[in-house]
Parts: sequence; structure tokens; C-alpha cells
Amino acid sequence: MPTVSAEEPVSAEEPVPAGASGEGEALPSAGEAQASGEPAAEQARAADPWSDPRLPWEGKPRRVDIACWAAITLSGLYYLAILPWRASLVGTHPIVSVLLNGSTESIVSAAAFARVGHGTLVIVLLASIPGLMKFDIIYWWAGRLWGEKVLNLFTGRSERQRRRGQKFVARVNRWGRWFTWPAVIVAMFLPIPSAIIYAVAGWTGMSWVTFLILDAIGSLSWAGLLAGLGWALGQHAVSVAQTVSKYGLWVSIAIIVLVVVGQMRGARTQS
Repeated sequence: MPTVSAEEPVSAEEPVPAGASGEGEALPSAGEAQASGEPAAEQARAADPWSDPRLPWEGKPRRVDIACWAAITLSGLYYLAILPWRASLVGTHPIVSVLLNGSTESIVSAAAFARVGHGTLVIVLLASIPGLMKFDIIYWWAGRLWGEKVLNLFTGRSERQRRRGQKFVARVNRWGRWFTWPAVIVAMFLPIPSAIIYAVAGWTGMSWVTFLILDAIGSLSWAGLLAGLGWALGQHAVSVAQTVSKYGLWVSIAIIVLVVVGQMRGARTQS
């Protein structure tokens, strides 16, 4: 039998021992590979600031994305700006309060003043349309631009909130307009933010004309309910509104404190 001499080279096809690379270095394990991939993903996100999954758009925002985002932000700042006058106007100029704020107390107060001879219910209802609807089209627009991802703006970041948002999206996709049309009408009666319903109407393809018609019907229904309550209360509601306006500064401070505390608690819950 022939023998291999000590000087005979090893065949190139000789199997490499398990756990070693071609240069004799150990191959990384699955855990090490995953660990090395995480810094790479973080570096990629740092290199591209627009890759944040919390943003409702994909990649670098377009001008229309920035415009819609700015409109949503300004709508929130608007309500903060008029907050100091919210309590004082409700008992002195309730119709102005309805136009500026469209709040529950302003509509009730305006109808109560109409009951005692200061104004009419028709004016109260007409003023409630712009007062309640003035920013609704922005949320419809956001839904039209960003689709399902717009829910990230309204449902929070916790795992529970994300699961609820996913279930809501599945329900909307399954029911279509049988859900969105009546939902827009009764949005103000539901225990969820109306902005979510309006955004859903946008991403499911509802036209802006249809949306505004349905939104107007819903706004008038809600305003009619509140106006009926104010009309029934009459002078009692007027007296309460005037008392609130008399101490409007302190009431406004209390409202601001409640808003700040609510925001802090919400941020703590999401973290």
C-alpha cells in the first residue's frame, strides 16, 4: 500500500474542522451575530433620522407631510392659547365662546342665555358648526396622507395601546364604509378621540365633501343635545356660567394645572 510522505501537501478539499473558519478563526454564534446586528441597526437609524417608526410617513417627509404635521401642531397650540379665556367668556359672551372653542359648557351656556332672552337657539346651533368642526378636516387629511400609520399619533406608544390600535384597524378594514359613515356622525358621542374617527375616514377613501356633510350632521346633533340641556336649565345654567366667569382667572388656572398634570401622567404611563 502506498504511503504519503511527510512533504506531500494537504489536499485543498480537506474538510475544515467544525467551529473554525477558513483562516482558523472561530465562527460567531447566532447570539453573537444578533448582538452585532443590533448596533448596526442603531447606526442605520442614527444615519437616517427619518427612519423612526413613530413617524407617520415613510422616509424623508414631503412638503405636504410637513404642512399637515404643522397644522395638527398648531391646532393643539390654538386650544392652549385660548385656555385662559375659556372660563371668562362662558358667562359673558357665550356665542363667542362657542365660535372659538365649541366646548360643552359654552353651548349649554349659550342656549341657557337664549332661554332667558339673550340670543336665539338658531344662532347657537349655527355658531356651533364652525366651533366644533374647525379642525376636523385636518385629521381627515392626515388619514388620507398617512393611512393606518396615522394611529401612531393618537393611540400612544404602549404595547396595550398598539394592540388596541391594530384591532381597530382590522375592524375598519373588515367593515369599510358601513363603519366609517355612521362613525363620523356619532364620533362626538363615542368614548374615543374624535380625531381617530376622522383620520379613519380619510384613509378609507371618504371624499372631503362626504366627510364634511357627515361631520356637520354629527356636530349639529351633538350641539342640539347640549343646547336642549341648556334650554331646559335656563336661568340656573346662566347663574352658574356667570359665577364661573366671575372667578374665571382661578378657574383657568385650575384647568391649566389639570391639563399639565394629565400630560405628565400620560407621558409617565407611556414610558
